[in-house]
Amino acid sequence: MSEHPADEPAPRETGGARVQKLFRTTAFKLSLAYLAIFALCAFLALGYVAWNARSVLDDQIVSTIDAEINGLSEQYNAGGLRRLITVVERRSREPGASLYLVTTAGGDHVVGNVGYVPAAVLANPGQTETRYGRSDSDTEPHRAIVRVFTLPGGFRLLVGRDVEERDRLRAVIGRAFGTSLGAVMLLGVIGGWLAASRVLRRVDAMTQTTRAIMAGDLDGRLSISGNGDELDRLASSLNQMLERIGELMRGMREVSDNIAHDLKTPLTRLRNRADEALRRAATPDALRAGLEAVIEESDGLIRVFNALLMIARLEAGSAREIMVPLDLGAAVREVGELYEALAEDQGLVLDVRAGDGLIIAGNRELIGQALANLIDNALKYGAEATEARIAIEAWRAGDRVRLAVSDCGPGIPEAEHGRVLDRFTRLEDARSRPGFGLGLSLVNAVVRLHQGTLQLSDNAPGLRVEITFPAQASAAPAGSDEAAEPGRQSREVLSRVP
Repeated sequence: MSEHPADEPAPRETGGARVQKLFRTTAFKLSLAYLAIFALCAFLALGYVAWNARSVLDDQIVSTIDAEINGLSEQYNAGGLRRLITVVERRSREPGASLYLVTTAGGDHVVGNVGYVPAAVLANPGQTETRYGRSDSDTEPHRAIVRVFTLPGGFRLLVGRDVEERDRLRAVIGRAFGTSLGAVMLLGVIGGWLAASRVLRRVDAMTQTTRAIMAGDLDGRLSISGNGDELDRLASSLNQMLERIGELMRGMREVSDNIAHDLKTPLTRLRNRADEALRRAATPDALRAGLEAVIEESDGLIRVFNALLMIARLEAGSAREIMVPLDLGAAVREVGELYEALAEDQGLVLDVRAGDGLIIAGNRELIGQALANLIDNALKYGAEATEARIAIEAWRAGDRVRLAVSDCGPGIPEAEHGRVLDRFTRLEDARSRPGFGLGLSLVNAVVRLHQGTLQLSDNAPGLRVEITFPAQASAAPAGSDEAAEPGRQSREVLSRVP
């Protein structure tokens, strides 16, 4: 047994439980996944920018060093070592990031703005990145890209450029990267929290509604925000399902009430006839006649219950698997032939107009039963009409096949068109006629099983019933049971529903 029945309120959640519930939501997990992907992309993008920025700055530094070297080379070629030393001394006193140093072969300082550089750097001509000091007393670490040349007489020339600006830019990019990544993570978590909270509120609202429905409030429906998102679509589908379930439940209650009311009279009449036969039948023939009347009344009740069972089966869709390609025109002509003689006996003209090649996916017996019910109603209510004519038409309209049965009887008021399709519904002027009000209900169930539509309209005078079926491309196989046994179909049609 459930610990929390549907008719009891759900236990109140604590703050910690609600937070855990929020963390477990799909929206929050998706937000975290998107956040991780975005953070990775941002990390790669900023890393690529930082790497490119360093490469560009290194190239600029090397280009500046090359330009310095070209200028010093011209000075050396023009005036020799003395001219070179004079130029280096002058440039060393100028502000900037350029570095110059001239040393002897033994590493003694001659001129320049570099106070200290590792001996290994001076001993190996070429370009390198190294630490240096601006003066002999400078202990603060500095780094530079330098190029070393060996001059005649063993002198060493060092030309370089400080990379402090490059390192400062790198630090700025690093701080920006950390700050932006932290902001993205924070905003992502907040956004995921808000998105998950919104989804969780809507899911909780749906849960409360479903609990109310399980508790017996069958009129409850899930709320729709109106923004057309996936939760709205789910809520709309569930509301349609609930509406259909509600219709079935209302139909079940109505059927139960109608059975209790409408079958009470024939059951009472059945009992009275049996009682009268027992009390008044003085001869075997009179008793036999009374029993025959009881049997006839019982057969009528059996037909009612058979009709109810058939309608229930059709509404459940249990006969959908026996659908085959069916020529509706041929079926209409066969049923028309069965009723032609009966219509003539009642003084009615049965006009059948059915085209060829009207192929639908259907069941011949059910289609014949529905058409027989419509013709029965037309014969029942059209016999007293001024124009004694019943028209049956079948034609194709685009991708649909239409079937219409029209009579010239009293018709049905437009306000009652929807109600007469319900079971056991009989209008006031029809209560004096035989029947139980199940004929049109069965027709409607057959039409819905075949994915068709049924429409009632005024025939001025009389009633026009028009049915629309989806058309098919091919006819039924010539050797199939549906096409080869019209006698079986005729027998089924003749067992009419009251």
